Amino acid sequence: MTSLTPEQKKTLITRNLQEVLGEDKLNTILKERDLKIYWGTATTGKPHVAYFVPMSKIADFLKAGCEVTILFADLHAYLDNMKAPWSLLELRTKYYEAVIKAMLSSIGVPLEKLKFVKGTDYQLSKEYTLDVYRLSSVVTQHDAKKAGAEVVKQIEYPLLSGLLYPGLQALDEEYLKVDAQFGGVDQRKIFTFSEKYLPQLGYEKRIHFMNPMVPGLAGGKMSSSEEDSKIDLLDSPANVKKKLKKAFCEPGNVTDNGLLSFVKHVLFSLFKEGEGFEINRSEENGGDITFNNYNDLEQYFADNKLHPADLKATVEKYINKLLEPIRKEFESPELQKLSAAAYPPPAKTKGGNAANAAAPEEDGPHRLDIRVGKVIEVQRHPDADTLYVLKIDLAEEQPRTIISGLVKFVTVEELDQRLVAVLCNLKPSKMRGILSEGMVLCTSNEDHTVVEPIIVPASAAPGSRLAFEGYSGKPDDQLNPKKKVWEKLSVDLKTNNEGLAVWKDNFLLTPEGEKLSSKLANCFIK
Repeated sequence: MTSLTPEQKKTLITRNLQEVLGEDKLNTILKERDLKIYWGTATTGKPHVAYFVPMSKIADFLKAGCEVTILFADLHAYLDNMKAPWSLLELRTKYYEAVIKAMLSSIGVPLEKLKFVKGTDYQLSKEYTLDVYRLSSVVTQHDAKKAGAEVVKQIEYPLLSGLLYPGLQALDEEYLKVDAQFGGVDQRKIFTFSEKYLPQLGYEKRIHFMNPMVPGLAGGKMSSSEEDSKIDLLDSPANVKKKLKKAFCEPGNVTDNGLLSFVKHVLFSLFKEGEGFEINRSEENGGDITFNNYNDLEQYFADNKLHPADLKATVEKYINKLLEPIRKEFESPELQKLSAAAYPPPAKTKGGNAANAAAPEEDGPHRLDIRVGKVIEVQRHPDADTLYVLKIDLAEEQPRTIISGLVKFVTVEELDQRLVAVLCNLKPSKMRGILSEGMVLCTSNEDHTVVEPIIVPASAAPGSRLAFEGYSGKPDDQLNPKKKVWEKLSVDLKTNNEGLAVWKDNFLLTPEGEKLSSKLANCFIK
């Protein structure tokens, strides 16, 4: 694209972005040469149609003459809460490479213009490792945690791996020898972290390009773990139709509409000159119409001139057009085998029904058996000054004995006859010689000077099961301590700004639909 002026290249590079950091540097480089950019993706969850958003932006970069590197961040994926073992990550990295190459071919991007790099190809080198140590000598824990706030799971006592994550991503800019990094706006804190700390190692500050976060089909961010919010790249046309039928598409609503966002950020950026968004519909609904720019389409929908069903049918047509070459590519036995190995289906039970198998971690908090209990007896532990021995009525044959470290925070009088939320399917364990058969769920402030049991509505009956909004299913008989099910699920269990108990913004409810709360807002529940 040598015929393009620097201004035309800049327009292509920056269109549809939410934010650019380092615009002056961008202008300077484009006057002298083409830009070098990298985009990285951690090889964890299975890529879905939302990946066409960064892919279409990469197509823009290439049209503008940029040199583009795609990083398959396998080491980052391992550090991301240890979601997968190395053996599985190796397979997933191969899957990502195959599927992203198929996606880029689907949208007409020449692969010879791209460079594909695996993180561990250079991140295990002596030089990179020494720079990690150099970086750790200048970065504070506060800055590392803050940088990963939107990307790395936030827990009360974070793993060191999560604190390393932002620093490694910053160093990638130097070791890939690029001018700029591209990512979602959720990466902004990592980008500003990079701008602060790379110069402290003697490396230059890079440019950062940020895409907006595109709503999922069900509303909210499109996620690999929310089945209804994403369309898999290998979904059949029937599955595409089924998922789009469930898609959130309120008449006239253009602010939280995943379908329109997909049209804007993917389809219109891929249309060639003379092409437009062609809607086929019956004469009684207005007849066929073609839109050559997105703003006209958005206004047409906002004015209620386009029915959601017609928008869905048109998006379905274009998505299937994008997916068809990918489906054909993955018809090969080799890629089918890779897909099955990288993302194995749930293990079957003895009855042969995978649906009855133990739910995987990402299936959510229905695995937790949380019930309403009534404290009927409170005693001090004979061998521990900070522990209570509680007898709690859970509508079982006998009250449960539960040890709780609330002595410093709650008086005997405040606990006696109180309704509490009890996690009932932890493995029983002895605490100073007395067997504890559950855990009273509490919130605490950051320095643990205030600890409060979760407040249960007075109308709740002892023994009734508490559930999270939107989640149903049988809880595990007993949470497997070796697989750290509770530890992983509790990362997202907290109180929100209003002090209401939530798991990933889903309210904890009584069977009657009443919410549980705490005097402490924005705190973890343990």
